[in-house]
This record gives sequence, C-alpha cells and structure tokens, in this order.
Amino acid sequence: MKKLTLIFLGLTVFAILFSSCNPVNKLGQNPEVKKWEGEVTGLEALPVSESNNTILFIGSSSVRLWDSVSTDMLPYQAIARGYGGAKLSDFVYYTNRIVSPHQAGAIALFIANDITGDEVNDISPEEVLSLFRLTVRQIRKSHPDVPVFWIEVTPTPSRWKSWPQISKANKLISEYCEKKENIIFLQTSHKFLNDKGLPDTSLFLSDMLHLNREGYQLWSECIKVGLKNAGIEIQQK
Repeated sequence: MKKLTLIFLGLTVFAILFSSCNPVNKLGQNPEVKKWEGEVTGLEALPVSESNNTILFIGSSSVRLWDSVSTDMLPYQAIARGYGGAKLSDFVYYTNRIVSPHQAGAIALFIANDITGDEVNDISPEEVLSLFRLTVRQIRKSHPDVPVFWIEVTPTPSRWKSWPQISKANKLISEYCEKKENIIFLQTSHKFLNDKGLPDTSLFLSDMLHLNREGYQLWSECIKVGLKNAGIEIQQK
C-alpha cells in the first residue's frame, strides 16, 4: 500500500507540473512538497546577501553541509542555502522564496536526489531536465540576468549503480545549457573518478554519498574553474 501511495504521489507531481496553468504553485498542495516548509522557513531566517558579487549556492544536502563554503570559495564571495533531501520536484516550489531575498552575481544549483536507485521514487532523466528548466524559470522571476550554473551531479560510491541514468540527466542538462544564454553546465564528475573510472572513495564520508573535507576542497576548485571559464570575475569586498 505504501509503495502504491508513493507512486501515486509521484504521478500527481508530474500531472500537476505538465497539465496546470500554474504548475509550480499547485505543487504546494502535495504532502511530499509541503513537508519541507519548516526547512525553507529556517533558510529564510538566515542572513541575506546584500552584494551582487556573491555566488549563491542552492540545492540539497551537499550544499547544506558545506559549512566551509565561504573559505573554500575564496577569493570569490559565497554563501550556501540548501536543505537535506531536496529533490527538484519539491525544490522548484520553494526556489523563489530561497533565492529572491538575495543579491548575487551568480547562482549555482546542485540537487542530486531525483535519481538514486529507488525504483519507486526515482524520475527519468527527461523529467529531471524538465524540472531543471522550471527551476530556472523560478529563479528568473527575481534574477532575470544573473548567470545560473547547474553543478553536475557527482558520481558517488553509494549510487554508482544509478550512474548511467544520472549521467544521462547530466548530459541532457548540459545540452540544454549550451543552447541558452546565462545558463551554464559546470562539469565536475571527472575529478571524482579514480584511475579505474570508479568513484574515488577517499573523497567521501563513511556514507559514501556526501563529500568529506578533501572532497569539498576539490569540488570548490572545480567550481572556481567553471566560474572563471564562464567569465565570472572575482570582485573584492
């Protein structure tokens, strides 16, 4: 019964998204989306960026746990606003509330929970792309001209079996970004694979999902290269 209920909820999300004239607003009626209200309210209570030089990181637990972002991203200014367990299918509903209060020179999005190997709750790579597009649309309500980066979903040991589907979603988003102005795909996955082409376990916590200190340092280096290549200049405070 629980499995059928979850399937129904998942189907409901996409029925709302693709049949309603106000797709994102309608998502707020779904209990799988509403359950994050407290987390988002907590993010709204945090300090707000007042500088248009800030790199605003948004997304799921890898963003939420990045407590060293302000030092790892130096000389860029950076803050992180994410909640653990976020999926694009719920984050899209909260995007405007999370992003709109902040001034930013770039917005970097990382969400890695839509394809995990869960046969009940996973969505397709094509659905990931559709939700990414909707999320960008929400960002554009308050930040019409700010560059938006999609940080490539990282290959992790715990979800390696799902890497073909995750990689396909990354590829679809990359192809989409190539056709759009100020929407940039930021490649990182190649740095997290060892010489055998497998995820480098030394970069992850014991759960083999989240980055450890060395992993975050490597991640920040990749991101800074991507920002520089996209022409995001370093501004002094």
